[in-house]
Amino acid sequence: MPSPRQLRFFHSVSRHYVPRCFSPHSTATTLTKHSWIFLLQNCKSVNDLEQIHAQIFSLGFQQDSAILNKLMAFCTDPSRGDLRYAEKIFNSIQLPSLFVYNVMIKAFAKKGSFEKVILLFWNLREQGLQPDNFTYPFVLKAMGCLGEVLEGEKIHGFTVKCGLGFDSYVCNSLMDMYALFGRIGNVEKLFDEMHERDVVSWNILIGGFVKCRRFEDALNVFGQMEKESNMRPNEATVVTSLSACTALKNLKFGKQIHRYVTEELELTSIIGNALVDMYCKCGCFSTAWKVFDEMPSKNVICWTSMVAGYANSGQLDEARKLFERSPVRDVVLWTAMINGYVQFNHFDEAVELFREMQIQRVKPDKFILVSLLTGCAHLGALEQGKWIHEYIDENRIPVDTVVGTALIDMYAKCGCIEKALEIFYGLREKDTASWTSVICGLAMNGKTSKALELFSEMKQAGLKPDDITFVGVLSACSHAGMVEEGQKFFDSMTRIYQIEPKLEHFGCLIDLLARAGLLIEGEKLIESIPVGNSENLIPFYSSLLSACRIYGNVEMGERLVERLVNLESSDSSGHTLLANIYASADRWEEVTKVRKQMKDLGVKKVPGCSSIEIRGVIHEFLVGDPSHPEIKEIYSTLHRMSKLLSVPDDQSSLL
Repeated sequence: MPSPRQLRFFHSVSRHYVPRCFSPHSTATTLTKHSWIFLLQNCKSVNDLEQIHAQIFSLGFQQDSAILNKLMAFCTDPSRGDLRYAEKIFNSIQLPSLFVYNVMIKAFAKKGSFEKVILLFWNLREQGLQPDNFTYPFVLKAMGCLGEVLEGEKIHGFTVKCGLGFDSYVCNSLMDMYALFGRIGNVEKLFDEMHERDVVSWNILIGGFVKCRRFEDALNVFGQMEKESNMRPNEATVVTSLSACTALKNLKFGKQIHRYVTEELELTSIIGNALVDMYCKCGCFSTAWKVFDEMPSKNVICWTSMVAGYANSGQLDEARKLFERSPVRDVVLWTAMINGYVQFNHFDEAVELFREMQIQRVKPDKFILVSLLTGCAHLGALEQGKWIHEYIDENRIPVDTVVGTALIDMYAKCGCIEKALEIFYGLREKDTASWTSVICGLAMNGKTSKALELFSEMKQAGLKPDDITFVGVLSACSHAGMVEEGQKFFDSMTRIYQIEPKLEHFGCLIDLLARAGLLIEGEKLIESIPVGNSENLIPFYSSLLSACRIYGNVEMGERLVERLVNLESSDSSGHTLLANIYASADRWEEVTKVRKQMKDLGVKKVPGCSSIEIRGVIHEFLVGDPSHPEIKEIYSTLHRMSKLLSVPDDQSSLL
């Protein structure tokens, strides 16, 4: 017999939906299979479902396929069902139908339980069922999200064998899977072979190009879609294409998409956010403001785009005004403002804002902490860095690879290399960035042997070094004077790891050769560097010029300075170094000529800058700058110190 609650439920539903042959006073024994299906179709809650299911079970309908299908469809509906309950029912079914498998696979895929999706797929095949075009899309999505390339290719083969290879729904899912794998060539091939393309097909191809950072190709496809197909770009097409414009700083194409939105689509919040972000990052703030004002509703995302745009361009006052105006501030908005302060060395304001964030009980995420630690590393603000580290410990914020790498970098750049090593060894997981950070830190602090030792351990651990890792390795070789080893590492970058040398790598190798007195080899290396802007060579010539002074090679020094002059650079370092070379060789007339030449060319020596942290406050000084508020006390102390120090006659510092 049904319970009173179930009878009340049936009575309530039957008043509106039950055919006249059913009485509101029907008992369980008089209800047919169709009656139970009707009840399931009109069920509104899990509690009612459980009662209906219990009655179905007691009457022996639990293996009826039609009833099971309705029961499972309700349980797997994310808006009203219960997936755990669905799983219990599924496990009780002797031979689940393909429909039951499909609704379970779909539910687990929507939930992100991709391993269960794959398990169910193999189970249904073992049961002898043939997956259809409702099964494959969710299975392919699971493969893509899990990064199972080989298994994904195998399932691709299954779709071809069963004749679903050209089904648009399945083909779109295959394209999406390969896009998640980063296999953009497969995505293009599938797209070209499709018999029928819908807007989703175009969107996946554009999104795949964006994911693989082939932004020009993404925009070309957008243009092709407009001209060659009867498909009109939708909101998703526009947003993805605008992200490509943003990455390329292609304002012209971005405006073209904006015109399309104005003529063909509505300015939704999502499109508005993308347009504001694009215009801000392209430096077109007036148009960004216009779009911002036109948006029917402004969410925290568009406020964040505006704040980040102004902050990243150095307009910190404008960014702060917008920040204060924002009606809602989430952690991302706080991060954007703090990042702006850190990026432009307004570290005091960044810390002050961080403290205000705590007062307002906004919980910072790791990205804010990483930003603050980066600022500490840049300024050498050890006490501030320690305070942030203490905050991390006190608030039990997990020190993962991202936070750990920032801590390693901060301590290393502040000279506390032992503390940096302690944090490195304490990390549960170490990625390429954390290994790179500690290797570069060791090299920076003169611990060359340890740096190269860890580089060897990194390779043994199976991690692939990147271009930044090799900057640290080559820097270590330079400090240690390991010419042969440095040249081998430089060669291995392209030969073994397919990393094209950048200017930083050439700089390290030139510095290594210069320190070793191999000036001719260094000069030849500079001449072999492929550069678009010849001014990028100035630091390399300066490095060789320093070595010319040390090794007394006046002839090469003169030749290198002549090349620097030909670059039409206002940089004073070359002339300064040449004068120092002449001074070291007691050629005082030449020193005077260089100084006169600097004056005639309008080349001025950039004043030196230094900073010091006292009680958590950063003090910065420029040579000849009298603007510091405590300048009298500073000069008084400096005068007393100079009396206690014996200053040798150093002719190399005449300039």
